[in-house]
Amino acid sequence: MSHDLPHLDLDHLPLPDTSQLHHAADSGHAPRILILYGSLRPQSFSRKLALEAERVLNHLGAETRVFDPHQLPMLDSVPASHPEVQRLREWSAWSEGQVWVSPERHGTLTGIFKNQIDWLPLEDGSVRPTQGRTLAVMQVSGGSQSFNVVNALRVLGRWMRMVTIPNQSSVAKAWQQFDQDGRMKPSAFYDRVVDVMEELMKFTLMVRGRSDYLVSRYSERKGDAIQQKPAKAVGAIEKA
Repeated sequence: MSHDLPHLDLDHLPLPDTSQLHHAADSGHAPRILILYGSLRPQSFSRKLALEAERVLNHLGAETRVFDPHQLPMLDSVPASHPEVQRLREWSAWSEGQVWVSPERHGTLTGIFKNQIDWLPLEDGSVRPTQGRTLAVMQVSGGSQSFNVVNALRVLGRWMRMVTIPNQSSVAKAWQQFDQDGRMKPSAFYDRVVDVMEELMKFTLMVRGRSDYLVSRYSERKGDAIQQKPAKAVGAIEKA
């Protein structure tokens, strides 16, 4: 495995022990993680943080995809058949976990980031595209440390019925935290990013294969049973 993480102390970051975490029916493939970020700026610090997170996830054994929001239209300005909308939805369905990274703007997440989430339907037929997937939330700020964005992202994650991990990352004065090559400098902020990615990997390995059971709800099972009764009655009449 290539090592492109010079600030990591590898003695203190063992790879996830799948014997303790995986489900009996787990196929053993690499955890699939989708990363979303919320800025179109050429020097986007949320993108830089997203790519740094991806490097850590790759080191830990994940398969990753980073969605580029540049060509994603504003919600409802085009049909959902638009190629970028379809790509975002397909990647979300492919994922077993996600990382959301947004700058803080006017005290909350950016419209660029929210637009990506708004294109992911809460329901698609009988399938909820994000339900049961794990989620890690992170933010970057131009000034002092804030938790407005990660708090807002947690609300979104709950609304999308995702399993949001306890840890999170908020990088203050982000313009000081990256070098000229776009790499994150060694710091307590960097160590927290590693913490969050390590925790996301562990939760993803625990949850995948079990997510349908974990998020199964009494009210929905009851509702489904009520809806099925008329169909069963029609079938019985037709047989008679």
